Amino acid sequence: MGLKIGAIASGGGSNLQSILEACKDGRIDGEVLVVLSDNPQAYALERAKKAGVPTAVVELNRDGSREDHDIKVVAALKEYGVDTVVLAGYMLMVTKVLLDAFPDRVINIHPALLPSFPGLHVQQAAIDYGAKFSGCTVHFVDEDMDSGPIIIQAVVPILDDDTAETLGGRILKEEHRIYPQALQYLAEGRLKIVGRRVLLDPASPGSGTLHNPSVSF
Repeated sequence: MGLKIGAIASGGGSNLQSILEACKDGRIDGEVLVVLSDNPQAYALERAKKAGVPTAVVELNRDGSREDHDIKVVAALKEYGVDTVVLAGYMLMVTKVLLDAFPDRVINIHPALLPSFPGLHVQQAAIDYGAKFSGCTVHFVDEDMDSGPIIIQAVVPILDDDTAETLGGRILKEEHRIYPQALQYLAEGRLKIVGRRVLLDPASPGSGTLHNPSVSF
């Protein structure tokens, strides 16, 4: 078997769904062994159950430390033999406890072109800034917010009449494409972290130059 995936989600889990489907149809050489959430009402748990994947809930103890929480998260993941952790809409910052348990095997997706617009409400932030492009980024996770080495990005133009919702909808479609692709690169052993760069071996060319608005000369 390829990747032994543990997914962690706090909400709806649409990226989780794309990963479950990609594993099922062979686009990812791997299997989701457990879906874990800090939120017992997360729809991601229902998606897992419909796919026949075990679930676990580790709620955050507000009186405890984040490290204590991640000790419980790691124990739950290890119970299922996980070797790769994917964050699929997980709303808590992870700590060194989780990262040390799965070195260079914790991956996240963010709905912006990092390093621009980390954090929350990023579609509106990009529109308000006047950016011409946004997109999404799959990256390895480190101890800071949305700052780990970048694996793959997709670029989406920002249209003049975009709202956060319309832009976010187009970005989400690309998230569902590039997250499974990033995991398949990992499964194939093609990713190498060199400093802040993630190199793909063998290299794959990008899709060319993009302009917004278009260039006529």
